[in-house]
Amino acid sequence: MQTPRHILFVTGTRADFGKLEPLAIAARDAGFRVSFFVTGMHMLSRYGLTKIEVHRMAGVAVHEFLNQREGDPQDMILAKTVLGFSDFLAEHQPDLVVVHGDRVEALACALVCATNYVRCAHIEGGEVSGTIDEIFRHCNTKLAAVHFVSSEAARNRVMALGEPAEAIHAIGSPELDKHGAPSGVTLDEVRARYDIPFDDYGICVFHPVTSEAASMGDQARALYGALEASGRNFVLILPNNDPGSEAIFAVINALPADRFRRIPSMRFAYFSELMKNAAVMVGNSSAGVREAPFLGIPSLDIGTRQTGRAQAPSLFSCAAGDAAAIGDFLTREWGKRYPAHTAFGEGRAADRFVGVLQDDAFWTRPLQKEFKDLG
Repeated sequence: MQTPRHILFVTGTRADFGKLEPLAIAARDAGFRVSFFVTGMHMLSRYGLTKIEVHRMAGVAVHEFLNQREGDPQDMILAKTVLGFSDFLAEHQPDLVVVHGDRVEALACALVCATNYVRCAHIEGGEVSGTIDEIFRHCNTKLAAVHFVSSEAARNRVMALGEPAEAIHAIGSPELDKHGAPSGVTLDEVRARYDIPFDDYGICVFHPVTSEAASMGDQARALYGALEASGRNFVLILPNNDPGSEAIFAVINALPADRFRRIPSMRFAYFSELMKNAAVMVGNSSAGVREAPFLGIPSLDIGTRQTGRAQAPSLFSCAAGDAAAIGDFLTREWGKRYPAHTAFGEGRAADRFVGVLQDDAFWTRPLQKEFKDLG
């Protein structure tokens, strides 16, 4: 009997785990041996110690690696992750390493795979944002051997980076698989678990932009000042640990607790149910430009972090300091609903992912890369 191929997923944040989990479950259920390399924000108490979510998955192995201390710069985190993952890879020798997106942990692990000629798949390459994240994302594309992208536009950008068409698979955004299905919990259960006192609420997620770290405090004061002036209630999911986060935390901590419920992190099913019942979404999270339009929820994208990444009838944008635009959005769009926007898939990414893995040709493609000119 042939030994099942070993697929290793790399996860560093609550956000990328939400995208990788459906793929890992589908691979596990298809008979592959599945494990996770857990690092990054997952390991930090301040951000909810979300490694716990990975450990809840049945039938997979979980390996932890602490790659940072509070305040470490990104280049140091990169170096630590390269060292740790290099040792791990040599010991465990997976057949495929799956990395996601644009985080520094994904960059480190993709680099280790490339230098050791280990097959690496990159999830959601070919997207644009306009910050250092976009640079990391395109680097991951060049380091990876195969690409699972979210849209035809992303496929075209990956091809523009010189990757061969036969190595690019458009499967949609994996997290939509879960958002498109019943969450399994009720809104009352969500409110009780996370002590949310509001029946009528918006969601705000505002992360630092690394290239604008010096101005993040001013941006946060302007954004949250406009939200406070609206008189509305908001659930705030706390920002990630990129440079500039301390200034955002300082602003959030001064907000009135009776109007703003601050939550470090949420289990995916609970967050999905919270989103489905939100009046609006505001901030600069990818959830605002992808999941919110898929769910038909009006969303306001703030600043430059997601610039150019998506367009939808329910998606609007403005600068953090544009209080008039923020106020107008909240007045005009609060509680509205739009048809589901499916530019990033219909919720079938996991099935498509496993279909590619089950093709023998996937495992025989050469790992030596050649640049493919367009045309």
